[in-house]
Amino acid sequence: MFSPFRDKDGRPKALPDVTWDDLAQLKEMDEGFVLEFKCSNTPSVRRKIPKIVASFANSRGGWLVVGIADETKELTPIPRPQADFSQTVGELCRRHVSPAPPFDVRFLVDPANDRQGVGLVQVAEGDFPPYVADGVVEIREGSTSGPATGAELVELYNKTTRRHSEVASFCRRTVYYPGATGTSLPGVQPLGTPLFDLYLFRMGQRTSEAPSRAELAGHLDAMRAGFSRQGIESYVQHAHDSLIFRSTPPMRLGELHSAIELFGDESMKLTVPAVPLAGAERARAVASLAAAGLAVPDGSQIVDARQTLRRVTRMASVLDRYVRERGISWQSYAVAYELEDMAGIVLWSDDDAYLSYVRERGVLFCGTTDGRSRVRYLDDGAHDSFRARQFAGSHFFEACGLPLGSTDPKDVALVDALLSTSR
Repeated sequence: MFSPFRDKDGRPKALPDVTWDDLAQLKEMDEGFVLEFKCSNTPSVRRKIPKIVASFANSRGGWLVVGIADETKELTPIPRPQADFSQTVGELCRRHVSPAPPFDVRFLVDPANDRQGVGLVQVAEGDFPPYVADGVVEIREGSTSGPATGAELVELYNKTTRRHSEVASFCRRTVYYPGATGTSLPGVQPLGTPLFDLYLFRMGQRTSEAPSRAELAGHLDAMRAGFSRQGIESYVQHAHDSLIFRSTPPMRLGELHSAIELFGDESMKLTVPAVPLAGAERARAVASLAAAGLAVPDGSQIVDARQTLRRVTRMASVLDRYVRERGISWQSYAVAYELEDMAGIVLWSDDDAYLSYVRERGVLFCGTTDGRSRVRYLDDGAHDSFRARQFAGSHFFEACGLPLGSTDPKDVALVDALLSTSR
């Protein structure tokens, strides 16, 4: 995304990195398609802010700088608002623009006078236009804003349709597991191994914004650090448009392993195999269920609920650490999950709460053949405290039949028992 500010090496600066001294760079710039100046913060200017923000979101994004004279580019610091500047701008946009546009705000305090400063509003190109400000769809026209024409409105709606299609296409992405098909070697991962997939699509990014090699190296280092902090080995494999981080060497056949696929725009896919019971462990589980009057059909896969949860949440914690390390907001992601080859698998636990539950109500199993969830957009205001670890763990079990959200005391006791990873 465009930034009018550059670091000492000429690289664009993100909003959190801009300093007061960087404002001097604006003297060489004019207002235009992605940049607008306002010399004051008067009521008339505040009335225009929603229109300006919406026009940037409907176009290619841009920056609004409040406290710079348009003609001379001289600093004209505005009084420091009693209310937080970002809250003021945010409230203006929430009240006057629909849907909520993607933007961020900072107030740079004048080092010589902490009672004044300059306001910066960075607006990203919107993923789902048109953004309507007080009933009007505004777009950028040179250095100003104006109402969109009929053809421009059609293109804005087409952009939304394409974006939805991109998200849906991303959620069909599959990581290849060596040895998963066409083999009968002892101990090798069999065809139909149950997999939990978590898709995290980074919104606001464009394929034309291909990262540099240095940026990709930074992504790689941050992901490796996430694995390391969780005490997990990582083995990196280069794909045509991504990096795949596996928890075992990719050609060590017969070892179930988790994988994270990382894309240049920092979209991510997490794939975690369930932990199936085999041999004596499976025999004990079948016998316990039989003692409870429950029969498991021959050939049915039985999955260790607690070990699978630990695996899912541990790997999802790597994503949490990566996002924190990179300084990314979870609100910039769309998220969905999928259960591959998991239809009919039986969840198993030797916990007394589980055994008591299944005697009365039957075993828990994945009762759907279509295991892909709907897409959630994390900027909807309902996911302010989102964590990949919590989302992955709870939704994996929910899709497998765990009665999350039930108020039945027996359901609550079962959920508490299986979601606990303390044992």
